[in-house]
Amino acid sequence: MSLSRRTVLLAALAAGVPVAACSSTDTPELAELVLATGPDGAVFREVGAALAAALADQLPGTHVVARPSSASVENLRLLKGGEAQLGLSSLDSVADLPSLDGISAIGRLYDSFLHLVVPESSPIRTFTDLAGRRVSFGPVESGTEFTAKRLFQLLGVRADDVRMAHSESAQQLRAGTIEAFLALTGIPTPAISGLVGEFPIRLVPMADQAIALANAFEGTYVPVTIPATTYGDLGPCQTVSVPNLLLATTSLADDVVEVVTRTVFTESERIAAGHPEASRINVRTGIATGDVPLHPGAERWFRSVKR
Repeated sequence: MSLSRRTVLLAALAAGVPVAACSSTDTPELAELVLATGPDGAVFREVGAALAAALADQLPGTHVVARPSSASVENLRLLKGGEAQLGLSSLDSVADLPSLDGISAIGRLYDSFLHLVVPESSPIRTFTDLAGRRVSFGPVESGTEFTAKRLFQLLGVRADDVRMAHSESAQQLRAGTIEAFLALTGIPTPAISGLVGEFPIRLVPMADQAIALANAFEGTYVPVTIPATTYGDLGPCQTVSVPNLLLATTSLADDVVEVVTRTVFTESERIAAGHPEASRINVRTGIATGDVPLHPGAERWFRSVKR
């Protein structure tokens, strides 16, 4: 989708102008639809499972599979390799691909926040205090790992980094085998919520790091604050956010993608249940997919919407 076409579509949506389009009313036929989600303890896993359930209702003749994964980077590999037709990914991971061949966007969903979690009694007070510490960078091939590696390299900080899912990171932090963990995920994220009230923790602010990422990679990162009400008494915390996209293989039939797009944006309340940040899924921001082109089926649905 060229910039001019995207601009026209955005203008039409903003103005509430109906744009002529042909929208399929028949249920498309597809034997199996695989949606690559995320790891245990992450919002990708829960939102992906809810989306898969909603799609199963809309595609009764299709076996819809929510496939657990390490998240963004693995999901991109699964899409490229034809092992999944749909997948969730943070924008920074997909934007770093050498080629977008075979990959298209269904839409922008919600933003993930980078969390830095430590025990309440930890001497780690700032990001630079992580130097030489044992820190979980999330699962291998995850968006957390991608962003953590990028941030540490950008700032020249070296940690004793390990890889594990968010739920395991929470367990290992509690056991004292790691000193901190990073989690790039929606809010609230289950792995962190599960610790609150059971093990005293803190969120380490990363305001300066957020600015550094935003300056180095324009258009991908946004300095934000995790709201005070997110994790009980932990309070607000400055950090960085990254938009998340729902992606599709370009070979997936337009009629199927149109149904997927409609489901995402008309059943967003069901899909985002329990995740306030995911509740921001909406048509007006859904088209903002950066340099990732919209799939023709998604574009067709957006053009059919009257707002």
